[in-house]
Amino acid sequence: MSDKIEIDTDRPDYTPVSDDVVLPFQVDALDVRGRAVQLGPMLDRIFERHAYPTAVSVLLGEIIVLTVLLGTSLKFEGKFIVQTQTDGPVSLLVVDFVSPDSVRAYARFDAERIEEAISAGHATPEELLGKGMMGMTIDQGSFTRRYQGIVALEGQSLEEVARQYFRQSEQIPTEVKLAVAEIYTPSDEGNGSVRRWRAGGVLIQFLPEAPDRMKMPDLHGGDGAEEEDDSFSEDEAWQEARSLVGTISADELTDPQISPERLLYRLFHESGVRVHPGKPVFDKCSCSREKVIGMIQGFSEEDREGSFVDGVAETVCEFCSSKYQLTREEIGQA
Repeated sequence: MSDKIEIDTDRPDYTPVSDDVVLPFQVDALDVRGRAVQLGPMLDRIFERHAYPTAVSVLLGEIIVLTVLLGTSLKFEGKFIVQTQTDGPVSLLVVDFVSPDSVRAYARFDAERIEEAISAGHATPEELLGKGMMGMTIDQGSFTRRYQGIVALEGQSLEEVARQYFRQSEQIPTEVKLAVAEIYTPSDEGNGSVRRWRAGGVLIQFLPEAPDRMKMPDLHGGDGAEEEDDSFSEDEAWQEARSLVGTISADELTDPQISPERLLYRLFHESGVRVHPGKPVFDKCSCSREKVIGMIQGFSEEDREGSFVDGVAETVCEFCSSKYQLTREEIGQA
């Protein structure tokens, strides 16, 4: 039996893919492959542990969506890491994806600078990030070399940065749409509302059999500016696919009533779109007591000694907020 199914949302037995499941798809007529996702409960669990300001949650939500769209395409066991380091109020965003399905994430920010930016009306995601870099790292384990691609962050959205990354590092025509939203629903007790987070994304790539059809315009200019070669003629199939994805609204990506299948059907039903089985993703940290002990044992003698207060070394995982209290005997520092 084929692992591909045509989308027919009018079937009586049609069941849309659930939240926190990445849906791979392909549009053969346009030589396009891609992935779509809506995230819900996973985001709530990540954000609840840290009590991030809304503006930080939006940025971290976007980069989580981007990471799972890319990470679930890995064909091997390993880790995919997306990280930003910038001079803005949100100075660090990190998302780790461990194949096939584990996600952990955290953000580092200056709460005072964020409040000042909001008061001054300079709190767009691009302004909160500021200037710096975004890196994407593929780590297949101890006996292989890491691969890392880096792209400059200079006031662009994360969507724009992702497009630039694929243009520079992968040479694959890529289009991506990301969105994050807060949704308030009545509480079960009937005494107010409950805030829930939702995020969604669609990523498509142009992968024709003839490599020369994948050509992209040359970029000119300096200081991070992009100027495309005006003489470049984009492939018509890719031009159509990009235009269709460009019609996606943020509401469509986050609305729980619009499943990824329904969205893909709206976009590509005339060309014919097929989806593969969904790939669930989970909020799952890879920290452990053993790993923390190994980390402290790797410190210099002076740093190990400085880790102890009243005979106990205490550390908190930045990702999942788990607290570890270790004795000298456990560290081997008796």
